[in-house]
Amino acid sequence: MKKVTIYTDGACSGNPGPGAWAAILIYNEHKKEIVGYEDLTTNNRMELKAAIEALKSLKEPCDVTLYSDSSYLINAFNQNWLVNWQKRNWIKADKQPVENKDLWIELLDLSSKHRIKWVKVKGHTDNEYNNRCDKLATSEIKKHKIST
Repeated sequence: MKKVTIYTDGACSGNPGPGAWAAILIYNEHKKEIVGYEDLTTNNRMELKAAIEALKSLKEPCDVTLYSDSSYLINAFNQNWLVNWQKRNWIKADKQPVENKDLWIELLDLSSKHRIKWVKVKGHTDNEYNNRCDKLATSEIKKHKIST
């Protein structure tokens, strides 16, 4: 399996509000940056969308290390939230429906095709690629605000 490193980030101006996501995929010496925008969304949706779009861009099953500053994203996998939500028919421990179920289902499907290590990084510090993703996402929001 190819070893791919992915960095992701999501951003929102207001929550909800205009939002964007970004990802950087690294394979050997190759780097690919991808970015997207939505008019009305939430920060959590953009965090999930970044991971979804990054995994969608892989053309074959890969050994992936995915870095994100989103506890929401990383903990869902590393702390078995997703397993428990599914066991409870997408109901959280507090008896409320799981938010963003549509994206979680899509992300589960995509992640089943790869071997993924989910890694939490501290946001807005000295991580070059996390900072780059943040800049890409926030710039995408600004670009759309200017054009509207």
